[in-house]
Amino acid sequence: MPTRLVSAEQARCFLVRRQLLAPARALPPVPGSVLTVVDRLGSLQFDPLEVPGARNHDLVLHARIERYQREWCERWLYGDGDDRRLIEIYNKSLNIVPLAELPAYRIAWDRAAAHYRERLLSEHAELARRIVDEIAASGPLSTAAFRDVRHRIEWWWAETPAARAVMEALFVTGRLGLARRDGNRRHYDLIERIVPPELLATRLPEADALRHTLMSRHRAVGLLGVGGGSELTTGTGSAADRRRMTAELVEAGRLTPVEVEGLREVRYVLTDELALLDASAASIAPSEASVAFIGPLDPLMWDRRLVHRLLGFQYTWEVYTPLARRRHGYYVLPILFGDRLVGRFEPRFDRRTASLAILGIWFEPAYAPMEDEAFLPALAQALDAYATFVGARRVTWPRTRPGRDLGGALRRARSTHRRSQSRKSTTSGAWSEGAPG
Repeated sequence: MPTRLVSAEQARCFLVRRQLLAPARALPPVPGSVLTVVDRLGSLQFDPLEVPGARNHDLVLHARIERYQREWCERWLYGDGDDRRLIEIYNKSLNIVPLAELPAYRIAWDRAAAHYRERLLSEHAELARRIVDEIAASGPLSTAAFRDVRHRIEWWWAETPAARAVMEALFVTGRLGLARRDGNRRHYDLIERIVPPELLATRLPEADALRHTLMSRHRAVGLLGVGGGSELTTGTGSAADRRRMTAELVEAGRLTPVEVEGLREVRYVLTDELALLDASAASIAPSEASVAFIGPLDPLMWDRRLVHRLLGFQYTWEVYTPLARRRHGYYVLPILFGDRLVGRFEPRFDRRTASLAILGIWFEPAYAPMEDEAFLPALAQALDAYATFVGARRVTWPRTRPGRDLGGALRRARSTHRRSQSRKSTTSGAWSEGAPG
């Protein structure tokens, strides 16, 4: 298949459009839009941190779906019967993927089983049998049901209660599945009660499963190369495997090679998306130039090398960076405006006071937000949507610039809007300039 040549501008427009972010929050406000996003992106990365008022996968969905509600995703993840259309399983990390694609992803169970059955699950076989037997008899259980198991063992990140480690090992090996979550408390059930038997019995050859896994990364990123860091390529085989599978997928007509202006490495697009690539030769119209707040593990950010070289944006999620070495903040979200990542900000939501504090906001050196007349209304709209989403009744800004300038400008714009709409009720939160409460 011949290689396509595209400009950097076309590649940027294509990325944002195929990521369902031009404009942002444009999918219909219905639960089915969650499935639309997962179908386009292949998988959503799960992370339990909820510092900005929502977890990563909810941030991904909020950026794309109008008036998104968390219950919509939970319906497809934890519902009964036909309502269970998604499942949590390890892909490049813990991901939410279509349940129908489980036969391809269960390779993760096989790999984990080879490791844990001969080690942790063998060493703690009696506890593992007890957990499985009690869940079989009682239904979904969390670690709270095994508080009498007091000893602790070394686990993934640190020492942890043995029951928790064993339940997690049973989960990653496919013996248990997640029935539901209450906050960050996981309730496990037997996998056969979660997955339909005909689907659970279906297995794919390892080569087909690896190919599907590689395609899932192409679905997520949209302009993937053959290489990449371990966080992007984990589970897709060796570099030689990826080169061979990529060549096979090009030969089969599923991938099309693309040379992007300014990028040395050949990239690949899904052949089914070539029409969208061609349509992206036209710049994003002003009506599409919305602001979206991008989750740190959003598929748009998976390929940090691409983000840096094509969008000119360097980003590190600094939750694991020691405080003294952080450049920005603990949980910082990139700000997308049109087809550019123009800055980043650190939101912190306090559920007790229903307050959203903007702890800091930083813009790229070449971007002046106060001089861009289109940016402020788009930012106000995005903040309104975000405050409503997390349940904030009040938003505060830092007293340092540009926080003071932006907070003041948005406050004045809101006051003018309220005067012009005095007969209409408003449902969005109150914006205040000042130090975070």
